[in-house]
Amino acid sequence: MNDEYFMGSALELAKDALEKGEFPVGCVMVYREKVLVTGARMGTTAGDGRNELDHAEMVALRRLIDLEEPVNHEEITVFCTMEPCLMCYAALMLAGVGKIVYAYEDVMGGGSAVERSRLKPLYKSSPIKVVPGVLRTESLNLFQAYFSNPTNRYWENSLLAEYTLAQ
Repeated sequence: MNDEYFMGSALELAKDALEKGEFPVGCVMVYREKVLVTGARMGTTAGDGRNELDHAEMVALRRLIDLEEPVNHEEITVFCTMEPCLMCYAALMLAGVGKIVYAYEDVMGGGSAVERSRLKPLYKSSPIKVVPGVLRTESLNLFQAYFSNPTNRYWENSLLAEYTLAQ
């Protein structure tokens, strides 16, 4: 199995979220070629952005905490249809995951490009690896569908919406 295979699973979660009117972000956490937990973005259907806690990565992290079996978090790879925001990126670092693979860049709020060498020691020392652009076009298509639908108001008229629709 490879990155495209597991990103395909994250894209399926994102498609399901999109069908429910949610922002199309899906997240799959993989350990030793096995899907451990998944998450999808929740709380965006109202469009006002009041729920900024239920990001797909945070939903998956909550499920990871509840797992009965012990896993080495450094061996977990996280697959996201969108680059994790700063909150999710920091949470994934603190959880000790080893790798993040994402499909579509978040030009407005992506956190993975932060210059870690300038951060405090807890974050600076994180060995997390980041791989961008896996199945980017497929993810972009979902975000274009989301922002093209006038009933979806979450982040409408934002830099992210403009950037996405201009492609």
